[in-house]
Amino acid sequence: MPTFDLYTTDPGDPHWQVPATGRARFSWEYDDGRERLLALYQKGKDKQWDGQKRIDWDLEVDPHDPLGTPDESISLYGTKYWTKFTDHDKGELRKHLASWQFSQFLHGEQGAMVCAARIVESVPDLDAKLYSATQVMDEARHAEIYGRFLHEKIGMLYPINDNLQSLLGDTLRDSRWDMPYLGMQVLIEGLALAAFGMIRDTTDKPLPKQILAYVMQDEARHVAFGRMALRDHYRQLSDAELREREEFVIEGCYLMRDRLRGVEVLENFGIPTAEAEEYSERSEFLALFRRLLFSRIVPCVKDIGLWGPRIQRAYVDMGVFEMGDSNLDLLMTQDEEIADRLETERFEREERERVAEVMEAVEEGATHLA
Repeated sequence: MPTFDLYTTDPGDPHWQVPATGRARFSWEYDDGRERLLALYQKGKDKQWDGQKRIDWDLEVDPHDPLGTPDESISLYGTKYWTKFTDHDKGELRKHLASWQFSQFLHGEQGAMVCAARIVESVPDLDAKLYSATQVMDEARHAEIYGRFLHEKIGMLYPINDNLQSLLGDTLRDSRWDMPYLGMQVLIEGLALAAFGMIRDTTDKPLPKQILAYVMQDEARHVAFGRMALRDHYRQLSDAELREREEFVIEGCYLMRDRLRGVEVLENFGIPTAEAEEYSERSEFLALFRRLLFSRIVPCVKDIGLWGPRIQRAYVDMGVFEMGDSNLDLLMTQDEEIADRLETERFEREERERVAEVMEAVEEGATHLA
């Protein structure tokens, strides 16, 4: 079924065209590069995988409870609307909420693919071009997987959120080569990683858990890449240039925080916008969710050297300043280990099935011989 038939509201023009600025850069030095980045490039090659084969798409998904969402996590829980909802209405709401979340993941992954391609084009160093090329493939795979989950398992999509689209547009319109790194690798992907992780660690549904765990294994490398490249580059910038980038981060973080409200979903259930925004703001679960979503961004921003007084004040205002001391390397290591465990379990399960098939064939053969 065409995607446009599955959108909850008209997304408008099927093609969003962002004017391209900046320069394409070539490097004629082919035998030089940072060892850390070349090692990450090798890891990016080694860790490629096929979304059709690695994901168990035969797993059933209940579209009215795709993520095992607890009632308390829904902003309408306990309101006058919730008490009037039938069980079917609540199931529809869960479906819409999961569709909204995974639709934003899908749109973000397409944005990441375009930004990674822009990095290949604009970054001056060949080692960064090589790694970025592997990331383009990663993001293509992620978009494929989220698109398939939404089409086949939920059967519904939401248009891109206005704030996400705004940040993505600002990232792509900037002519400076480091801005796709900063906007995508640090802000959008850092926030997405935290969102993926919260769902991965709370869902009891095996298919979304698989998808999120494997995608996060890739994303851990992407964030590491952004940190390496930007940390090296920002050491060379003037105070004025650093302040410009801090302003971009501050504005982007406020946009991303405001994106995470899901007001569009409640509006589709006939709830006035003002009430929908109020319920979203009052929800203790969503307040915690929004706060934890910055667990990957704040330590990364601090690590790359964007830690001036204004950005610190902004993070105090958001209530996430103390996250600057989080161990980002430990979080990334855990992401990779979780995916490795799932892959080991999958391999062992397939091995047991193959052994069982062989034993069954042997037993049948012995019966015939007897």
